[in-house]
Amino acid sequence: MSHVGFGIVGCGMIANFHAEAIKRMKGTKLVACFDSRPESATAFAAANPGVTVYTDLDEMLKDPTLHIVTICTPSGAHMEPAVKAAQAKKHVVVEKPMEITLKRCDAILDACRRNGVMLCPIFQSRFSPANIALKEAIDEGRFGKLTLADTFVKWWRTQEYYDGPQPKGSKTPVKTGWRGTWSLDGGGAYMNQAIHNVDLLYWLMGDVAEVSAVTATLGHERIEVEDVGVAAIKFKNGAVGTITASTAIWPGLLKKTEIHGTAGSAIVEQDDVLLWNFEKTKPKDRAVVDKLMNKEEGSGGASDPKAISYVGHMEQLKDFVKAIQLGKKPKITGDEGRKAVEIILAIYQSSWTGRRVALPLAKDPKRPSGK
Repeated sequence: MSHVGFGIVGCGMIANFHAEAIKRMKGTKLVACFDSRPESATAFAAANPGVTVYTDLDEMLKDPTLHIVTICTPSGAHMEPAVKAAQAKKHVVVEKPMEITLKRCDAILDACRRNGVMLCPIFQSRFSPANIALKEAIDEGRFGKLTLADTFVKWWRTQEYYDGPQPKGSKTPVKTGWRGTWSLDGGGAYMNQAIHNVDLLYWLMGDVAEVSAVTATLGHERIEVEDVGVAAIKFKNGAVGTITASTAIWPGLLKKTEIHGTAGSAIVEQDDVLLWNFEKTKPKDRAVVDKLMNKEEGSGGASDPKAISYVGHMEQLKDFVKAIQLGKKPKITGDEGRKAVEIILAIYQSSWTGRRVALPLAKDPKRPSGK
């Protein structure tokens, strides 16, 4: 093929980051888009010349220049277009979370396996140089025995973010958007915002054995989901940790991950190394400090969901395209996308029942009445 053709399903905010990433890659081209609201697809195509607008997803999937379909619909509407794309023999990229239940994640995984296509759940934080350095230090055993791992996503989202566009002339705020609903958002601060750090902690520390969590809705009105939560984690390797998540922390702080062990400690804030201290130093430590310490200048989406970089998406999509071309597994697989959702569902189950929850989950947790 002369180039790898991408098509985007769902032309909202996050689609713009995928479009920019695809433009910046060599050998790739954004060729098609579809949205259930034709006006959104038309506006997206106008901002991305050369993209064909489709008003029917099935017709888009027949496009012979289309090789990879990127799903950017609301979280609880990922499964249907992802399955259709797989059935059309197109490789599939799915924005986080892969889906909002294990059953729906499994439907995507099954469709991709049965149709022999690859699946890429978006977790671009793994491609940050600071997080890569952290992972390498863990794999090299530099922390000694891992003892404690904490991650914090203390962000701010306005009430307007959750409410959505207001009807013209409305004097009383009403909810019109999908954010903050169980049916389409699948959760709040954990499922939508902190899922990247949930994935990071799993990637760095390994499988989770059990969780114990408390969540609440404290800073927003008219939402069904949590905007603050604290989860205690026990890993299968014996270490413990915490995952703190919120969208009710003004003005919004940079996300942070801290890893500790008997022979070292490291802290990464956004894409900056704040602490890099090991009992046994190595020459490459100086390079890590010089290159990655106190370099981050952006907010990373802490208070504005549009204030993120396309670079992480670009690096992950590069890896996915290379995996397809070489017939190898991508660095992040569909099973790992499911794992992050499973950990978050366990957090929710613990917060709803007031009990510790062991992993893996046998099935999707049953929501209590009213949820």
